[in-house]
Parts: sequence; structure tokens; C-alpha cells
Amino acid sequence: MIVLPTAVREAVLERARKGVPEEICGVLGGEYEPDGRSRVRSQYPAENVAETPQTRYEIDPEEQLAIFERLEDRGEEIVGFYHSHPQGPPRPSATDAARATWPDRSYVIVSLEPLEMGSWRWRTNGEGESETAENGETTERFEREQVVAG
Repeated sequence: MIVLPTAVREAVLERARKGVPEEICGVLGGEYEPDGRSRVRSQYPAENVAETPQTRYEIDPEEQLAIFERLEDRGEEIVGFYHSHPQGPPRPSATDAARATWPDRSYVIVSLEPLEMGSWRWRTNGEGESETAENGETTERFEREQVVAG
């Protein structure tokens, strides 16, 4: 479960609306719990530097590091990330899954058509909640999580 304050939710939605036709992105800071309730306290907008920002998002590594330092300075943890799908559904795409790199962190996705917000946690190899394939190998996957106003 991720607790998302109304002010943060509205700020992300407004950025998504203003960012059309491109995807917007950023980092969520607050209190992180890998298997419980993470609580967002703030959002840190980032520039989308993807080659095709209409259908992909990417945060510049240097900007991401600067955001992480700001989070740490404020006593926050990395809760997760957010981005928009201006013309797509509010769920992870195959590209989102291929590029997910932060185990157990939340990935909040905003869809503008229809207007909806969803969140998923990225579960990876070695995690107790990862699925096991028939050959015994664990798989990586997104797991939907509840978004609660807070």
C-alpha cells in the first residue's frame, strides 16, 4: 500500500496535464516500507530525457542523484517513482517492466485518457513474493498496490 497525500497527487496530476504530449516523471520521497505501507511526503519533479518522450521516460542519472541527495538531506527515503502515460492506460507497459530497477519500490503511473492513477511495486529475483517459473527460476514482475489518500 502507498499513502499519497492529496497535495502530492494533485501536483503530479497537474504536471501530467501540462506535460502533454510528453510523459512526465519524478521521484517520490517519504517513509519506505518494502512489504507494508509506504507513506509519500513529497514529490521531486525530474526532466524527461528519453529519446522519445511521448512514449518513454528517463531521468538523467546526475539529476536523479541530486534528487536522492535532497531526499536524504530532508530525512526522507526513496518511496518510488512516478511517470505519466498521456495516451495510455495507468498500468506498467512492457518497457516500464524492462526498465524497472528499484526492488520493492512503488511505480506510480498517471493516465490522462481516462484520468486515473495507479501504483505497482517492482518485485525481483530472490524476493519471497516473486513468482517462480516451472524451471524453478524466479521472475521479475510488477505487483499492483493500493493507493490511499493521506
